[in-house]
Amino acid sequence: MQALEGLSGISLQSLPIYLLLLMISSLRIGAFLVASPFFGSRMIPLTVRIVFAIALGMGLVSHLKFPPFEFLVGVKLVPIIFQEIFIGIACGLVLNILFSSVILAGEKIAATSGLAFAAQIDPTSGAQSPVISQIFQLFLLILFFSVNGHLIVFELFYKSYETVPIGSFYNFKDVIEKAINSTNSIYENAVIIVLPIVSILFFMNLGIGFITKSAPQLNLFSFGFPLTILGTFFALYFSVDALQYVFNGLIDEAIGYVKSILNGGGSDG
Repeated sequence: MQALEGLSGISLQSLPIYLLLLMISSLRIGAFLVASPFFGSRMIPLTVRIVFAIALGMGLVSHLKFPPFEFLVGVKLVPIIFQEIFIGIACGLVLNILFSSVILAGEKIAATSGLAFAAQIDPTSGAQSPVISQIFQLFLLILFFSVNGHLIVFELFYKSYETVPIGSFYNFKDVIEKAINSTNSIYENAVIIVLPIVSILFFMNLGIGFITKSAPQLNLFSFGFPLTILGTFFALYFSVDALQYVFNGLIDEAIGYVKSILNGGGSDG
C-alpha cells in the first residue's frame, strides 16, 4: 500500500485500486457540485464539474481513511456509494432550498409592483423568472463568494471525512428531518426581504387610491403605475444595506445546515 501514498509512486498493479479509491473520494463533493447553486447551474458544463470533482478527490484520496478492501468490492460497495452521493446531494439541495427564498421574494415584489412582465430566461436554471429575482440571486451569489462561503463549504466537506468517514454509520433520519425543516426558512427569509418593500408599495397604492378617489379626472394608468414602479426602484435602492445584512444571515444559516448534514444531523452550531 506504500505505492498509493503518492501519485508518482503508483505501480501498475495498484492503479485499479487507486482509481477505485479516487472514485469513492470524489463522490461526496461531486454530488454536491451537481446539486448545489451556481456549481450545479447550466452555465457550468457537466464535464467541468466532473473534472473539478476528480481534481478535489485527488487531493483528498491520500488523506482519507477507507474501509477494509473486502468492503470495497462487489455488492458491499453499493451502500458506500449511495451514502456518499446522498450526503453530497443533501448539502446541495439544502443550499438550493435556502437560496430559493430570494427568488420567491423577488417574484412577490415583482408581482406587487407591476414588474412581473419584466422577466427573462434565468441562465442558471433555464426557466423564465422576473428580473428582480435574478438580481437578488446574483446579489446573494456575489455575497456568498465575497465572504468565501464556497471555501468554507469545501473545508466542511474535508472535515466531514473525520466526523463521518467513508463507510461509517450515518444517521439518515436526522438528516432528512433537517432538510425538511430547512424548507420553513424559505418563507421566513422571503417575508423578511419582502415585508419592508411591499409595505412601502402598499401605502403608495393606498395614497394613489385616495388621490384618484378625490380627483376622478386623474387617470390611474397615466401616473399610478409609473409612480409605483418608481417607488419600487427607490425602495430597492435604499434597502441595499438592509438586504446585505439579511443575505449574510441567510448565508450563515445555509452553511449551518450544511455543517449539520456533514456532521450526520448533529448540531449546526
